[in-house]
Amino acid sequence: MDHRHFLIHKPYGFLSQFVYELKRKKKLLGALYDFPPNTMAIGRLDEDSEGLLLLTTDGIMSELVRSKKVEKEYYVQVDGIINQEAIEKVKEGVEIGFDGKKYTTKKCKASILNTVPEFGERGKKIRDERHGPTSWLSITIREGKFRQVRKMTSAVGYPTLRLVRIRVGNLHLQNLKAGEVIEIDNFDV
Repeated sequence: MDHRHFLIHKPYGFLSQFVYELKRKKKLLGALYDFPPNTMAIGRLDEDSEGLLLLTTDGIMSELVRSKKVEKEYYVQVDGIINQEAIEKVKEGVEIGFDGKKYTTKKCKASILNTVPEFGERGKKIRDERHGPTSWLSITIREGKFRQVRKMTSAVGYPTLRLVRIRVGNLHLQNLKAGEVIEIDNFDV
């Protein structure tokens, strides 16, 4: 059986799934493209997050990409002007809540972005300058606890306003527009 693989720029407001059992109406990935049967998202981006999401019909590939061997990089807009001290704390690992317990994140890469990334307008406006300054940073992790990056920035005093995954391993968001899907031959992560 030949497996199929896709890159998608998951827009804000969409769930990283094809089926939603609860009563509330949600935007699902199947509304963006006619995916083949048995397509699955590799990992997740929560409804409020955007960016690169990989999809495949190959469960073995899904396991590999979700492993701690593969880096995931995020551009994160935070409330306030983040300082180097907070960046160092994020890099060393911070304590967050996960599954009702305290968890210290693994060491990661983090840096302040000197220019604002150009992702276009988000589906829902975040806020404007009247609410105070914001800053952008890059965070690269190899683990993926529930809402981990958001919890990490909050733990150092800078709540996340916008979260965009830009890279999974060697695969980049590139110039994909929100909602755009491309099929690729394989994942070279």
